[in-house]
Amino acid sequence: MATPGSAVVLSDEEKGYDLDLFCIPKHYAADLERVYIPHGLILDRTERLAREIMKDMGGHHIVALCVLKGGYKFFADLLDYIKALNRNSDQSIPMTVDFIRLKSYSNDQSTGDIKVIGGDDLSTLTGKNVLIVEDIIDTGKTMMTLLQLLKQYKPKMVKVASLLVKRTPRSVGYRPDFIGFEIPDKFVVGYALDYNEYFRDLNHICVISESGKEKYKA
Repeated sequence: MATPGSAVVLSDEEKGYDLDLFCIPKHYAADLERVYIPHGLILDRTERLAREIMKDMGGHHIVALCVLKGGYKFFADLLDYIKALNRNSDQSIPMTVDFIRLKSYSNDQSTGDIKVIGGDDLSTLTGKNVLIVEDIIDTGKTMMTLLQLLKQYKPKMVKVASLLVKRTPRSVGYRPDFIGFEIPDKFVVGYALDYNEYFRDLNHICVISESGKEKYKA
């Protein structure tokens, strides 16, 4: 049985896979080093997280709050698996969705300067059970800022699901409730994770090359 906050841990020595073993869009082939987490593995892990979320939060109406833009693929796939559980088990809960957009990255560094640049009226979260769905926790500053922001709207419960958590000396120590993969301090792209808006259209999670960083630098 998985414990809260447990994850598939990729070691610092994890090299990933040759690009030639997978279908990679030709326009990105020269900009990536390796496939780090294949798409199928992402989906399998997401399905398991959906089961854990339903077990933990499934007694209540859930408002699923997607952190745009990077979280949208994980959000969509996670909700598809939760909806499948709703259809195919005795346990079924209503779920509504909401969105917020934050900005904390410039090039490949988390700036620590968090800007809320979009999102719906968060007062609708008052008294609700909220599941925040994020693509990656890097330093943790962005998520801690968002959690503080949500507190003023007095939700009944807030849980966080993140596809990735990065092991980095810059971390403030924050760890979400549900984690897909724990990864080393590498800058990864794909599966809606971007580098200055590029690579969102890549199915796999990959490590970007230095030449790729230079090519798409803001």
